[in-house]
Amino acid sequence: GKWGWDQYDVIDKHTQSGLDLAERYIKFVKERSEIEQTYAKLLRNLTKKYLKRGHKDEQDCKYSNYASFQDILAELNDYAGQRELIAENMIESICNNLSKYLQELKQERKNHLSDARKAQQSLDSSLKHLESKRFAKEWAEAEKTVQQVERLENDPNSTKLDVEKAKHVANARTRAAEECRNDYAAELQKYNKEQNCYYYVEIPQIFNKLQDLDENRIRKMAEGYCKFSDIEKNVLPIISRCLEGITAAGTKIDEKQDSLLFIEQNKSGFERPADVEFEDYTQGIKVSNSDTILNQPKLRPKLRLFRKHKVSNVHSRFHLDLLPVAVLPLGIGRRPPSRLACLSNSHLLLSPQFSTAAEDFSHLPPEQRKKKLQAKIDDISKDLQKEQDQSDALEKMKDVYVKNSQLGDPARLEPQICQTNQKIGHLKGELAKYETWLSEAVGGEESSNNTNNNSQHSLEMTSDPSQNIYTDFDEFDDIEMPVGQCTALYTFEGNNEGTISIMEGELLTVMEKDKGDGWMRVLRASGEEGYIPSSYVKINA
Repeated sequence: GKWGWDQYDVIDKHTQSGLDLAERYIKFVKERSEIEQTYAKLLRNLTKKYLKRGHKDEQDCKYSNYASFQDILAELNDYAGQRELIAENMIESICNNLSKYLQELKQERKNHLSDARKAQQSLDSSLKHLESKRFAKEWAEAEKTVQQVERLENDPNSTKLDVEKAKHVANARTRAAEECRNDYAAELQKYNKEQNCYYYVEIPQIFNKLQDLDENRIRKMAEGYCKFSDIEKNVLPIISRCLEGITAAGTKIDEKQDSLLFIEQNKSGFERPADVEFEDYTQGIKVSNSDTILNQPKLRPKLRLFRKHKVSNVHSRFHLDLLPVAVLPLGIGRRPPSRLACLSNSHLLLSPQFSTAAEDFSHLPPEQRKKKLQAKIDDISKDLQKEQDQSDALEKMKDVYVKNSQLGDPARLEPQICQTNQKIGHLKGELAKYETWLSEAVGGEESSNNTNNNSQHSLEMTSDPSQNIYTDFDEFDDIEMPVGQCTALYTFEGNNEGTISIMEGELLTVMEKDKGDGWMRVLRASGEEGYIPSSYVKINA
């Protein structure tokens, strides 16, 4: 149906109410977006607060329960990003679009109402003009002159001249009244035509346009209502992945593996103390018959004091070689320390030579020393590789400048090349030094193990598979091994040279990790290899 022709005020109020509703909805969505942005900001601050940084924290993150918590924080940070995306899309797709449409709607409504007022004013003006054309006065004067003629004809005292004169005036007045009557009839016909056009054409057209305008506004509002839900639905798959990632972080925790890792990281490599021999003070100090040098009195072996531990349960499931001698319970390779021994131990703890860490980590137990040396070698190797890559890049750039001097001056690269070569030389020297120390540590431990095996067959020895990792692998240097696997989170079109295209959900092999520039090299199942953005994939555990 169509709106009526006589409801101008009602239509005016109704259309204005619709515009007010649209403005209220825009304001509502803006406030909802502000809530999402505030929520996302608080989540990001929360994850930043609990995110571990520093060397000690990196050591802790080797345990699965620590690493899983960091994974949860990372997933929560991604979740916060999706909340921010919801807020941005609501502002752009709903608020901005509706605001722009609302301005156009207001102007269009204003023009239609103005046209309706102009049509009404034109009709009112025609009516006033019609009122001015009424001939009641002229017709009354004509009737009065006719009556005057009749009185003169019936009056015996009136002359013929008076009668003729009155008839002439009556005829003139009658003709004037007839002319006014004809003018009024013409104006009336014209007004009726304008009135019909106003009520049957102009006003219905204007009100139909206002009706179409209001229906379009309602349709736009319906689209805005649906977008309010669709915007959040569009990010639900990613949010679900974040929540699934949090669940996966909890399920991948392995308490047994954490315990083994703790043992592996902290075992000292020392042997358990030998039994304390009985000393018969009635016969004087008994000289030990063991093959120890200088026939010293048999005391418990002195172990290196490297830090204090607290042990709440001496029947711990961890190996005893995790504990320094200072905390071993009585009856397990120790006896009550004398005052002199206490003073000696306190001197060792306070001595500067024990408080300062040696560069070759000789202050640490054998197992810990090997781990520290190997970690140092790995760090130096990474730095060396980075410097060598930079040196290769500078040499290539220099060759390009030599071939085309317009691109740059090769002499300007000489200081940087020289500095890089110096760093490479220094790092190679450091690498050789630490490799020598590692070789000494591994060789010393093997010699110690052989001696202990020959002298104490009854002691239980635990093998360390890490001792076999220092094998020379030079013959495999040319074989590039993958460093992990990852799953594509998004589709990427590799249009540039060196890049490849990937599909969402595709499983990829990581050949080269991100070196800080935001790109990583991967291998597809089809054999295609190239670079992709690191943020487009998720590294598989």
